[in-house]
Amino acid sequence: MMTAQASSTPTPLNIIIHPQSLFSILDHTLRRNEGQERVIGTLLGQRSEDGTEIEIRSAFAVPHIESAAQVEIDMEYHKTMYNLYHKANPKEILVGWYATSLELNAFSALIQNFYSSVSDGTYPYPAVHLTMQVDPSSDISIRTYISTNAGVLPDKISESCLFVPVPNELRYSESERSGLELVASAKNNESRETSIIGDIGNLEKSIEEVISMVDRVSAYVASVQDGTRPGNAAIGKFLLSNLSLAPKIDSDELEKLFNSHLQDILLVVYLSNTIKTQMQLFNSLKRTAVIS
Repeated sequence: MMTAQASSTPTPLNIIIHPQSLFSILDHTLRRNEGQERVIGTLLGQRSEDGTEIEIRSAFAVPHIESAAQVEIDMEYHKTMYNLYHKANPKEILVGWYATSLELNAFSALIQNFYSSVSDGTYPYPAVHLTMQVDPSSDISIRTYISTNAGVLPDKISESCLFVPVPNELRYSESERSGLELVASAKNNESRETSIIGDIGNLEKSIEEVISMVDRVSAYVASVQDGTRPGNAAIGKFLLSNLSLAPKIDSDELEKLFNSHLQDILLVVYLSNTIKTQMQLFNSLKRTAVIS
């Protein structure tokens, strides 16, 4: 087993986690073998130029067998999968590994040293270890660590290291946010199913959310003016900066622009449905001609 070597490279101060990697870990957990306490896999992502920030963008499972006495990892599978992922997306590099257990033990140190190794690991940068609690009876808990060599005997260094916690945050784009909200809408359904909302439905939902936020802000401002709630200078500056970004147009002009945009959407929907109907009619006539 190869061991990590100490270096003067900067250690990451923040770990950014993208939802896609978490979904991959959860999917791996659902497909684990019966009786398997935890699963492990490789983390891919990007590292900032100064090495102080790491983005975890994707992950893939790595088969392993673990018992009370030993742990076996399919390293060839890891290398093959990493090469395939790297060819598909050269910008994503190896940044660490994950485990679906919050426990850190000697096996964790052994795996950490492999992912931090010179030949196949993240050296000279430290590997990130992400632990994830996926017990259905409790909320999901995520922790991230890097490691450093512990002061032990040379023959024990491969299975010994000190895990140092590193702050992490979940970050997603607006398009990912829509998908996450759609998935979260099914949590209260017994079937855990939900339907995809169309363009008009999304527009209606967005308007309702904006109205709700405006009502909440209005209630807060009114309570501060009445003296029932103490004011906050930071919130006041934030509201003022956002209000200054609003276009200065009257309500009639805004309604006219909104109706014009809505008509454009309806026209696009109508044209797409018309083209779809014509294509279906063409295919039906073509099949009829072939049969006859």
